[in-house]
Amino acid sequence: MRNPSWLKRDFLKKWRMGLQIYTTTNRNMTVADRKRAIKLSADIALASSRNCATRWSRAVIAGTSVHDGSFLVANGVLGRAVCERIKESSSKITRSSWSSRKILKRSRRVGRRKKCRKPAAEWIAKRLVQKRTRTLRGLVPGGEFMDEVSLIEETLDYILALQTQVDVMRCLATTAYVAPPSL
Repeated sequence: MRNPSWLKRDFLKKWRMGLQIYTTTNRNMTVADRKRAIKLSADIALASSRNCATRWSRAVIAGTSVHDGSFLVANGVLGRAVCERIKESSSKITRSSWSSRKILKRSRRVGRRKKCRKPAAEWIAKRLVQKRTRTLRGLVPGGEFMDEVSLIEETLDYILALQTQVDVMRCLATTAYVAPPSL
C-alpha cells in the first residue's frame, strides 16, 4: 500500500476533479443532487486512488454505469479506456455464473456427507462464521464474488481506504468551519 499522505492527496485531487465535472454538467442542483454528487465523486475518487488494483475498487467503478452523472465523472477522473476495460472485465462474472458454481459445489457436497453429527458448539460456531461472512460480502463492493481469504484482504484494504476518505473529509470540514467572531 502506498504512503497514506500520498493517498490522501491523490484522493482529494480526484475528488475535486469529480465534483467539478459533476457540477458543470448539472447547473441547477437540489440538496439531494449535491449529496449524491459528493458521495458519487468521493466513491469514484477513492476507487481510482487505488489505481483499480483491488477488486472492490473495480467493483465501485463498474457500478458507475447505474447512475446518469456517474459515468461522466468516472470517465473524467479515470479516462474512458480504463472505465470500459473495467466494465468489460466485471461483466464476465455475473450473478448467475456465481450461483451456478454455488449449486455445483452444493451438489458435490451431498455425496460426501458423513453419518456422524457434529457437536452443537462446533455447528453453531460454523453457522455464526458463515453468517458474518455473508454480511461482510454485502458490505465490501464486489465481495459477493470473492472467496474467504480474498474477502478478508479486500476488506482490510477497503477499511484503510475508507479511513483515508474520512480523514480527508474531516479535515475539509474543520478547515471550512468558520468560528463565530467573539465580541
